[in-house]
Order: sequence, then C-alpha cells, then structure tokens
Amino acid sequence: MLDTANKVDRFLIYELLLPPLEQVKENRERHPEGDVLYHSLQVFDLARDELPYDEEFLLAALLHDVGKAIDRLDHTGTGLEALKNFITPRTAWLIKHHVEALALRDGTLGVRSQRRLAACDDFDELMLLAECDQQGRVAGVEAPDVREALDYLRQLAAMCE
Repeated sequence: MLDTANKVDRFLIYELLLPPLEQVKENRERHPEGDVLYHSLQVFDLARDELPYDEEFLLAALLHDVGKAIDRLDHTGTGLEALKNFITPRTAWLIKHHVEALALRDGTLGVRSQRRLAACDDFDELMLLAECDQQGRVAGVEAPDVREALDYLRQLAAMCE
C-alpha cells in the first residue's frame, strides 16, 4: 500500500510530474500523436473505458511514461523512483512491466519473460495496459486534460476510501 506516514497529497505529485511530458516529443513514425503528455492522456482515457473503477490500473495508464521527462534512457526506472511512496505496489508493477508487455504484443519478448509475466495475477491487466498504450497513439483524437484525469482519479479514490 501507499506510505500512510507520508503527508504529501499524492495527486499534487502526479500534477507536478505530468505537465513536463508535453515538452517531450516522440518519434512521429511510432507516435504520430506527438508529445508524451497527449499520449499518456489518451492511454488513460482508453483505460478508463475498459476498467473505469480500477484506480491502480488507471494510475498506471496515466503515469506509465512520467520518467521520460526526467531520463529518456531509463524512463521506467526513473518514473518509478519519482513515484515511490505515491503509488501502490500493483500500480508500480504495471508500470515496471509495461515495456515488456508491448514487446510481448509485438512478438519480441523471450519465452522465459513471457512465462514469468503470464504467471502474475495482474497479467491480463498488464496486457490491457499494453493495448491501451499501443492504441493511444492517434493524432487529433480527443483526450482529457490533466485536471480532468486527476479529478476523475481523486473522485474514484474518495469513493473507495
């Protein structure tokens, strides 16, 4: 679970980490949508359509690339370090393995890694995250803004507490 001794509003941390992603541009061939923030918001929106009441999954969808504004060479590890104590272990696991799930989808993940991932309880959600990640690459599609996404997650968290 989250560090309950931590008095910082976790949503403020998310709100600080997301806007810099707008300045991170992606390769137009693989990411025609352009910047990482727009991509992340698309992924969140697609994830919300699939599992609207799974806060941990939705957070993974929204935050899976936050590390790209810090260190593009290790965006996953850097993002997880920035989010430490502000996400649950399940959300962290989904973020940690999202790149492997994309590799599994495109057939480039090794057999041992495939078996290791498939043995996990959250494998189906991980593959759904990869699907949303892959589909969240469309230029011009309507997506929520950061405030709308975080407001939705705040309301969901309040309902579940």
